[in-house]
Amino acid sequence: MTKPVPMAEIWRGSLLESLHHGHAVICDDSGQIVRSWGDPDAVIYPRSSAKMIQALPLLTSGAATKYGLSTEQLALSCASHNGAHIHTDRVNDWLAQLGLGDDDFRCGTQEPADRPARNELIKTDSSPCQVHNNCSGKHAGFLTLSQHLGAGSEYIDMDHPVQQACLDAFEEVTGMESPTYGIDGCSAPNFATSMHVLARAMAWFASAADRSDRASEAAVQLVSAMTMHPDLVAGETRACTNLMRAMGGKVAVKTGAEAVFIAIIPEKKLGVAVKIVDGATRASECAIAAILVGLGVLEADHPETRKYMNAPLINRRGIDCGALRPSAEMRF
Repeated sequence: MTKPVPMAEIWRGSLLESLHHGHAVICDDSGQIVRSWGDPDAVIYPRSSAKMIQALPLLTSGAATKYGLSTEQLALSCASHNGAHIHTDRVNDWLAQLGLGDDDFRCGTQEPADRPARNELIKTDSSPCQVHNNCSGKHAGFLTLSQHLGAGSEYIDMDHPVQQACLDAFEEVTGMESPTYGIDGCSAPNFATSMHVLARAMAWFASAADRSDRASEAAVQLVSAMTMHPDLVAGETRACTNLMRAMGGKVAVKTGAEAVFIAIIPEKKLGVAVKIVDGATRASECAIAAILVGLGVLEADHPETRKYMNAPLINRRGIDCGALRPSAEMRF
């Protein structure tokens, strides 16, 4: 087994203070590895980086058409959002469209990452609701599919028709049986796969416009929704939103917990998967930015790129103390 390789470095002055190791794979539309770092066969949980796969049954089942879902709703179905009003207002409207409420969610409550939304709750002595959960858009999609299928309320259970549809979609897109699953932070099953297979699945999304089957047509819609509404996929200050904006909507990127990151590049029909083994998000953001720059789809000197790649470390007095840099191994 190939060991993880250095991918992101923290320099303070002239000293390498911290070093993050990981795995990464770039795949083409034939499923072949274009380039890899570390172990392509390493098995991981994709976590939220695979939300667009979980959203596929929402479209292929006919539920999205039946309920007239907008591109904003499709973007939210793939989102790990900040819990800002632009997210929660839309998800609440979606619930109302279904005749449902916050209690119908099974994702759990979460304090919003959006500072104004969090301050608003504090000032009004209010508690966060499940709609503030970063996965509430995905769960609104689950509820829509469940209602369409006439299935029960416990849509997060592994034997529920919604999760069986998600598993079928996951194994169809990845082209292999998932070896296991774990329960994600939002209580839904998360299916394990290898780095190579995850990158191959993202290349499948990237090349979906070349095919005419229902799943591929759904993939095109989801990627288009993500790049059309990057602010709904994550939110202000977030890497997913910032990087998609910096690339002018030509590339879809999505983070996942424990330092997973994917990219879907339709123009090049490439898929990318990154995993930092210590779970550090700052490192996965640096690594994905370095790969996107190396592939020529992200400008190295773009202000948004500089937030994640060769990013200065500024202390509390505004002094530049060092930098977050991609390792030498990440250079193209």
